Amino acid sequence: MSARARLLLFAAGAAGCAALFTLGVLGLPGFGGAFHPYGDRAVRHALEEGTANAVASVTFDQRALDTVGEELILLASALAAVVLLRATGQERTADGSGTGHGPADVPDALRATGRLLLPPALVVGVYIAAHGHLSPGGGFQGGVVLGTAVHLLYLAGDYPALRRLRPLPLFEAAEALAAAAFVGVALAAAGLIPLLNTLVAAEVGCALTLLIAQFFDQALLRREPPEGRGRP
Repeated sequence: MSARARLLLFAAGAAGCAALFTLGVLGLPGFGGAFHPYGDRAVRHALEEGTANAVASVTFDQRALDTVGEELILLASALAAVVLLRATGQERTADGSGTGHGPADVPDALRATGRLLLPPALVVGVYIAAHGHLSPGGGFQGGVVLGTAVHLLYLAGDYPALRRLRPLPLFEAAEALAAAAFVGVALAAAGLIPLLNTLVAAEVGCALTLLIAQFFDQALLRREPPEGRGRP
């Protein structure tokens, strides 16, 4: 496609988006008024579905397709990190040019902190994700807590245990399955907010685990200097 054709295609798409945006803005009620049709309908629908958290009802049911977009953005970010930061086969060998991963150099205070915080952090993450349809919180927040809590083992200085706790191929498969399941349920408009909330927590938790894992793997990767350099 030529540059002129791409420009014309972009101009047509931009004009359509601008027209739809203008129509949407003109149809909004006056700022500060008492007439809020969308808000009234959203709250009423949430109560009819038996969801005490109206925000969760909007996010996971009434506007689930928007959440699908956010899910796919996070999935793409995790995939990009895996592709760009994954260590090569040479880096994982011990033939002198690459010697795998070295130990985590962590002070004693951080070791104790990591061991103490890991169990309650996991419990809090599960609680936030499981009660997101009833109280403030939800799958995104719970998934973030779970995905980062796992890496408190790094603060404990036990990197081999961390690698055993989070087998990356399993997390990669779980993230893809959770994202696909969420898309399917959202398109079905099933109104299963607790299920959607759980799928979001799984996808977000796995995605953050993959992102952080790739950075840790690169940070702890032990490389030998090239031949003739860095040696007496």
